[in-house]
Amino acid sequence: MRRYILFALLIILTLSACSKNKTTLSTEARLKAADELFSKHKYARAAILYDEISFERKSAATAYATLKVAECYFAMNKFSDARTRYEQFIASFPDHADVNTAYYKVGECLFEESLPSQYDQTDTINCIEAFSLFIEKFPSDERYAKALEFIRKAQYKILEKTYQNGYIHYKMKDYSAALMYFDEIIVLGNEDALDRMSLYYSAKLHLRQKNEAKAKASYDLLHSRYPNSKEARKLSNKFD
Repeated sequence: MRRYILFALLIILTLSACSKNKTTLSTEARLKAADELFSKHKYARAAILYDEISFERKSAATAYATLKVAECYFAMNKFSDARTRYEQFIASFPDHADVNTAYYKVGECLFEESLPSQYDQTDTINCIEAFSLFIEKFPSDERYAKALEFIRKAQYKILEKTYQNGYIHYKMKDYSAALMYFDEIIVLGNEDALDRMSLYYSAKLHLRQKNEAKAKASYDLLHSRYPNSKEARKLSNKFD
C-alpha cells in the first residue's frame, strides 16, 4: 500500500513540474515553437500553440497568432473554421496591416465551402459579396485580379444553377418557368455552352407553345452564334 502511495505522489509531482515548465515558457518561445511546427506543415499542433497565444490579449503577438490559427485551419482544408478565425481577426484588429489578407481569405474560404452548382448556392453568393467588399476596400491590393477571377468563377456557378433550374422545369413540362430561367442566361449574351443550350431549349419550348415568332427568334440567335453546333443542326429543318 505504501508503495502505491509513493508512486501516486511521484506522478503528482511530475505532472506539477510539467505544468510549471509549461507556464514558465515565454510567449516568444511558444511562438517560435509554433512557427517551426507550421514550417514543417504540422498545422494541427501549430494551431494549438497559436490559439493559446491568441487569447493573451496583452501580448504583442496576439494579432499574429490569431491570423496564423486561421492559416493553419485553411492549410488543413477546414475552411469554415478558418473563415471564423479570419472574421475574428477582422473584428479584433480592423486597422492591422494584414487585415486585407483576412478579407481576401474570407472570400477564398467561402469559395471553397460553396457546393456544386446543383445544390444550394448561398455560400457562392456570399463569396461574391466577400470578394466585392475586398475589392472595394483594397482596390490597390496585388490580389485584385485574383479576386475578380474568383468572382467570375462564382458567378458562372450561379449561372450553371440557373440553367439547371431551367432544365428541371423543362423536364417537368413547366414551360413558362423554364423559359424564365433560360432567358436570364440568354439576355447576358455570353457565348458559351450555357447560352447555346438555353437558346436551343428556348426555341423548342416556344415551338411547343406554338409561338412561331419567338421560336424563330431563338433559333436565329442560336444559328448566328453557333452556326456549326449540333443544336442548330437539329432545329434547322424546322426553320430553314
